[in-house]
Amino acid sequence: MGISTSYNTEQELVLALKRRDNQAFSTLYDNYAGALYSIIKQIITDNAELASDVLQEVFINIYRKIDTYDQTKGRLFTWMLNIARNASIDTLRSKSYQNAQKNQELPDNVYKGTADQSIQLNVDNIGLKKVLEKLRPEHRVLVELAYFKGFTHEEIAEMMSVPLGTVKTRIRNALLQLREYLQ
Repeated sequence: MGISTSYNTEQELVLALKRRDNQAFSTLYDNYAGALYSIIKQIITDNAELASDVLQEVFINIYRKIDTYDQTKGRLFTWMLNIARNASIDTLRSKSYQNAQKNQELPDNVYKGTADQSIQLNVDNIGLKKVLEKLRPEHRVLVELAYFKGFTHEEIAEMMSVPLGTVKTRIRNALLQLREYLQ
């Protein structure tokens, strides 16, 4: 990692950074952004946009914390590398990242094939299909979508163009009816 010609040594660059010299920060970014991005991408492997956001956060942190950098404890790149590594790990541990991972869309075919067939066989085997047929059609379809196809109440409401509260009420009523039929 060579430093541009406007700063002959790392020490000169650090002094300029501590003076909040904008040219020094441009030089720092130009010389180190690629290497820091590579480190971040090794930790955040699945999302290039998020890695870019973390890189920007790293440079903001470097700008804010440059006064805490001590040349006697290590090189500037090592110090920045630790900031990048910590920011990447913090991002992976954050609740928003964890929730984003949980909320990723499933492929369209997730409910098709063997899982669907095995559920259908199990429902038929225990005679539940006959009990479901006793329900009113508007209740039966909701129960099938929610419990056998795996759709959420919100997805069902959107799919059926019915208010969410109506979907919840109908499913609750259907389950109460099923309980009576099965006793």
